[in-house]
Amino acid sequence: MTRYGLRARVITLTLAPTLIVGMLLSVFFTSNRYNDLEAQLITAGTNIVEPLAIASEFAMLQQNREAVRRLISYSHRKRSDVVRSIAVFDANHELFVTSNFHPNFQSLMFPQSEPIPLHSTVQLIDTKLIIRTPVIAEAQFVAPQADSKESNQVLGYIAIELDLSSLRLQQYQEIVVALVVMFLGVGLSAFFAYRLMQDITAPITHLKNSVDRIRRGQLDVRIEGEMHGELNSLKNGINAMAMSLSEYHIEMQHSIDQATSDLRETLEQLEIQNVELDIAKKRAQEAARVKSEFLANMSHELRTPLNGVIGFTRQMLKTNLSHSQTDYLLTIERSANNLLSIINDILDFSKLEAGKLLLENIPFDFQESLEEVVNLQAPSAHEKGLELTLKIDPKIPAGVVGDSLRIQQVLTNLVGNAVKFTERGNIDVSIELRTQKEDQVEIQFMVKDSGIGISERQQAQLFQAFSQADASISRRYGGTGLGLVITQKLVRQMGGEISLTSRLHQGSTFWFTIRLNTTDLPLEQIDLTDIRGKEVLLIEQNLQAANVLQQLLTQESIVTQYRSAIPESITPHDYIIYNVPVNEIMGEAELVEFIYQAKAVCPNVIIGLPSNQLALSETLMAQHSVTCIIKPLTRTKIMQAMLRGQDSSVPIYEKPEPLLLEKLPLKVMAVDDNPANLKLISALLDEHVESVITCSNGQSAVDEATRTHFDLILMDIQMPGLDGVAACQAIKQTATNKDTPIIAVTAHAMSGERDRLLQAGMDDYLTKPIEERVLLKVLNHWGGNPIDEPVAVSAPEVVSTPSSDVIIDWRAALAQSANKEDLAKEMLQMLVDYIPEVNEIVEQAIDEQLGSREDLIHHIHKLHGSSSYCGVPKLKKACALLEQMLRTGETIEDIEPELLELQDEMEKVQTTARLYLQG
Repeated sequence: MTRYGLRARVITLTLAPTLIVGMLLSVFFTSNRYNDLEAQLITAGTNIVEPLAIASEFAMLQQNREAVRRLISYSHRKRSDVVRSIAVFDANHELFVTSNFHPNFQSLMFPQSEPIPLHSTVQLIDTKLIIRTPVIAEAQFVAPQADSKESNQVLGYIAIELDLSSLRLQQYQEIVVALVVMFLGVGLSAFFAYRLMQDITAPITHLKNSVDRIRRGQLDVRIEGEMHGELNSLKNGINAMAMSLSEYHIEMQHSIDQATSDLRETLEQLEIQNVELDIAKKRAQEAARVKSEFLANMSHELRTPLNGVIGFTRQMLKTNLSHSQTDYLLTIERSANNLLSIINDILDFSKLEAGKLLLENIPFDFQESLEEVVNLQAPSAHEKGLELTLKIDPKIPAGVVGDSLRIQQVLTNLVGNAVKFTERGNIDVSIELRTQKEDQVEIQFMVKDSGIGISERQQAQLFQAFSQADASISRRYGGTGLGLVITQKLVRQMGGEISLTSRLHQGSTFWFTIRLNTTDLPLEQIDLTDIRGKEVLLIEQNLQAANVLQQLLTQESIVTQYRSAIPESITPHDYIIYNVPVNEIMGEAELVEFIYQAKAVCPNVIIGLPSNQLALSETLMAQHSVTCIIKPLTRTKIMQAMLRGQDSSVPIYEKPEPLLLEKLPLKVMAVDDNPANLKLISALLDEHVESVITCSNGQSAVDEATRTHFDLILMDIQMPGLDGVAACQAIKQTATNKDTPIIAVTAHAMSGERDRLLQAGMDDYLTKPIEERVLLKVLNHWGGNPIDEPVAVSAPEVVSTPSSDVIIDWRAALAQSANKEDLAKEMLQMLVDYIPEVNEIVEQAIDEQLGSREDLIHHIHKLHGSSSYCGVPKLKKACALLEQMLRTGETIEDIEPELLELQDEMEKVQTTARLYLQG
């Protein structure tokens, strides 16, 4: 806005409306008055001529010119101020009479070529106005015998000429008056606008100039003078602002001076610190290099003897061993394998960090290598009820050159993670050819699951060393946190990239690409000539698995008919492939009925069974002449099964023989509030001592000890009412058993627990689950009659080890129940019966309705003890973790994920236990 912008706006907004309104009103009223004056003159002329026409009717009939002349002369004299002339014409337009001489009578006449109008007419010519009115013969002056035509006869007409000079003068006067009024209004508006400008714009200009001076730094400027209304408030505000700015400026200047001084000192310190940081950085880089080299070398040195431990452990498992020795060796092997997996991760990570990991380039069978991965991951997937599928693009060459071990390592890690974080649904592995140039191919691997998904915040942490999605997942699923880091580095070293797409609670899709060279070296191929063109009926409930299998069979020119369920009537085919759903438990009787129906119309029946149905596979192949293959149904398995009609047998565990031992002459009391634990301890003692007394609580144990002498007492620690420590101290006060050894038996194996119990008066310490070999050592030590170590009559040949994360390890359950199957089932049934009570307590705890925290600890401890003897490793592990967290003081909210995991595991145990209890 210019300097005079506000002034111009005031003038414009003040004068413009006044001028516009004045002009509009002047034009309106002047025009209206102008027209009114003309109308008045016309009315006056009409009022003169029309009466004359009526009065002249009779004289015109009589042709009395004198009478008519007197009439018009009188009217002329009466209105001589405006009337110039009055003339009367007959019907033939001839002048009949006139009031005075007129120089041009023709201007007063009607045109002779036109008839005389029956009404008055007005004609305005320059400064004169001519009005003509016809003289009509009315009925009262016509003879009665005249017809109607004669009664309306036009006798002539009267013309009057009026002078307009006075009218025009008056009209001009009205215009002048309107203009004078308009300019007077504009002048008054201009005067008021000027005064308004003086009262408002001048002070505002003064304020603007003062503010501008303050802006330029003249903080001592103040606005003087009196102002009106809000302008005075604005003046006071500006003056106060100037005072505040002046004070702030002084303080700021002091602060700047101080900050400048501090900054100089800080810069000097930063220079010193930069030098020190540069030295520390070089030292840290050197230390990191040395650490990476040390880890790479040390991990290798650790792995070498550990491989020897695992190798000799497996060799010993092939020899004749007692059940306890076999169990110990299996435990050693599992622990060593877990340790080896961690060391391998550290070794790979260290080598990758140190740049010492070299990739091999050797020809290998691409399909076979990937099938090996999914076959190894199938047991853990099937254990959780997950369907695992493998789809390989047929355009990928069969033979490629690369590091098959590292490719398997990457894919195993991704599939293993998918299994770990998925509770239900599918895990789909698909491999596609992206590009192929000459002798090199780029292949994309995708692992899609329907698991818990990963949030965007957690995705940023996945490829960082020693980190996982979050703390709760780390506690629940475990792991070193190196798998994805190693995977990423391996993929990059193979010339590819890795990434993922995921949404929380909607699953994840991990994908990576690698570049491999192709080879023309001959690879072993299966001859499929005999089965091409055959007809196959495929029965598969899972849609994704069905698509994969149908595509696989179609690629081999095999005619495939698909059904999502077993049809009511089976039509003849060359082969029938029934892929049993993983998430549905199908009884042997239902399968046998289906086999009978299928064998009636088809010679070759192939059954695909989950990996946890090995025993059923052996039974079906032995008794019903069908081919059973273990899922997932890969190309190699299906083709071989169709060619041979049978699959290779899968070894299973043999039932161990019972131990042969002599009973000790001892009287032992066993005390435990858990019926399952008490029953198992009693059963174990019955085989090795002469007399066993059982008590279900501490008080009854004290009462029994008061009456009876015992050679040994096995005392549970955590019991309601009188706990094990208090019962031990009370028994030590009795006369009958003050010297009797009391052995603490507890599943609470935290650090320092043994020392605490020994100091409290216990003579020895046993942890649950009680192993028979350990129990015999305790009996031998405290019974006073040494016996030889128990030796098994025969040891089974173990060909494989059970997975450490199975729901029910039946072999371990048998081992804990002294190889008594009935006792193992009874123990398992007692555990299943107790689970609903624990589940109710856990639900109350989660809903914050638990009255006492001790109740939850008691039931978790009791469940921990029960699970120690029933071969449920995952449930036992969950109980141990919860008990430890509760005893260390963590809140219910902190352990809610672990409580939910415990509920899931209890439900799995209940479901799986039916198979063993019904069998």
